[in-house]
Amino acid sequence: MAFSPFKFLQEVRSETAKVTWPSRRETTITTIMVFVMVALASIFFFVADQVIRLAITFLLGIS
Repeated sequence: MAFSPFKFLQEVRSETAKVTWPSRRETTITTIMVFVMVALASIFFFVADQVIRLAITFLLGIS
């Protein structure tokens, strides 16, 4: 079976035309949501890390 780059590019363009692209507003809202979730996750893991550190230092008697 022969590979035709021209036919491949035509099919790619055809499939790309079928895609429903998000609007600028949807993209902005999604980006903001990602940043908020990253901030919340980082705060959660920071607090969890500090709690675990305190528990281990208390259990091991490390000053």
